[in-house]
Amino acid sequence: MEKFDKLTGIAAPMPMINIDTDMIIPKQFLKTIKRSGLGVNLFDEMRYDDDGKEIPDFVLNKDAYRDAQIIVAGDNFGCGSSREHAPWAIKDFGISCVIAPSFADIFYSNCFKNGILPIALPQEQVDILMKDAEKGANARMTVDLETQTITTSDGEVITFDVDPFKKHCLMNGLDDIALTLEKAKSIDSFESQASQARPWV
Repeated sequence: MEKFDKLTGIAAPMPMINIDTDMIIPKQFLKTIKRSGLGVNLFDEMRYDDDGKEIPDFVLNKDAYRDAQIIVAGDNFGCGSSREHAPWAIKDFGISCVIAPSFADIFYSNCFKNGILPIALPQEQVDILMKDAEKGANARMTVDLETQTITTSDGEVITFDVDPFKKHCLMNGLDDIALTLEKAKSIDSFESQASQARPWV
């Protein structure tokens, strides 16, 4: 998993509340088990019309936000079904941080396992970041996981909380498999001892 430590980038404003996982990646794209290739279908039903043409008014179709790396969103982001394809699509598009007043629990956990930093902040602070994001491509904000700060394009600093263990995993690029492999020597030792003690198994 890619490490996350510090990110400076364009933030796309998405003030909608209850952006669910089916909006993030519609069900017809869930057939794959690959984590790559889903970015093109991120927010598919909002990005494209029935003929597959881009909807100009959608934020990620605007020139200023095509290279967004951060989303500033409304309350209850990632609600709905617990599809891990949702963070896969977000990450594959190029977004590594989502800021909102609240997140659905499973989506929130899945973000950390896929190299995305989800930040929950009080509404008034999200409003500040939303206004900053609305300035467009020239208004880049910085998210620093080590110091747990967000710095707006005007230099205003907002602090955020994050679980220490999740922070450690994200900063070191550790998903569940990598965490297990950190104990590889202990696992090998246990297996060797178990094999000697119970050779018939």
